[in-house]
Amino acid sequence: MATEKRARTDKHGPDHGHHHRDVSGGWLRPAVFGAMDGLVTNVSLIAGVGGGGGSAHTIVLTGLAGLAAGAGSMAAGEYVSVSSQNELVQAEVNKERIELENNAAAEQAELAGMFRARGVSAATARQAAAEISAHPEKALAVHALEELGVDPGELPSPVVAAGASLASFAVGAIIPLIPYLAGLDVLAVALGFGAVAAIAGGGLVARLTDRPFWRGAARQLILGAFAVGITYLIGRAVGYAAG
Repeated sequence: MATEKRARTDKHGPDHGHHHRDVSGGWLRPAVFGAMDGLVTNVSLIAGVGGGGGSAHTIVLTGLAGLAAGAGSMAAGEYVSVSSQNELVQAEVNKERIELENNAAAEQAELAGMFRARGVSAATARQAAAEISAHPEKALAVHALEELGVDPGELPSPVVAAGASLASFAVGAIIPLIPYLAGLDVLAVALGFGAVAAIAGGGLVARLTDRPFWRGAARQLILGAFAVGITYLIGRAVGYAAG
């Protein structure tokens, strides 16, 4: 049974812990990435439609549709992802609860072994394991944290994760539409708004990972420009063929 448990822990534990720390604690980084996703998606859509000769009305309609579709897709995907992760973690925690109920002595000895591995003396490790094991829910939380890398009481909310994804994508997607919504029918201005936002977002991501601001800004701008260039050329080709 101990071997089976270690196999489960090795397979799922680190991923679970990493995933939940990213979603619940490191909220800024995924929010920035979501905004960059929305920005690149909508700038590309606008460039494609504008390159094909679309009117301001068509560009705004396309941009708003892209915003709604992309934000909805991001929110749905994040909700399902976090819900599935939570359900998987809960299933593992339930297995741990059954093991604690059916093999209390072995689980207590295993807990003492964990403390010993952390450098605690044998006597102190046995005493701490005995005190923790006297409270089933506390013992379950400690086992889950040590073996699965998660705290069962602090799982991320799928609703919050979905809402954050929706909002961040929408913020990025609305930026290139601002000139058109303000009545300025100039594709170059919309692309300029997108470029400034890409520089700011890419630079912020770089700072979050302790890299130079301009390195991240340049990378985001170049990758975004590549995506925009492709859709613009497609739009031009389709507009030329239709004309």
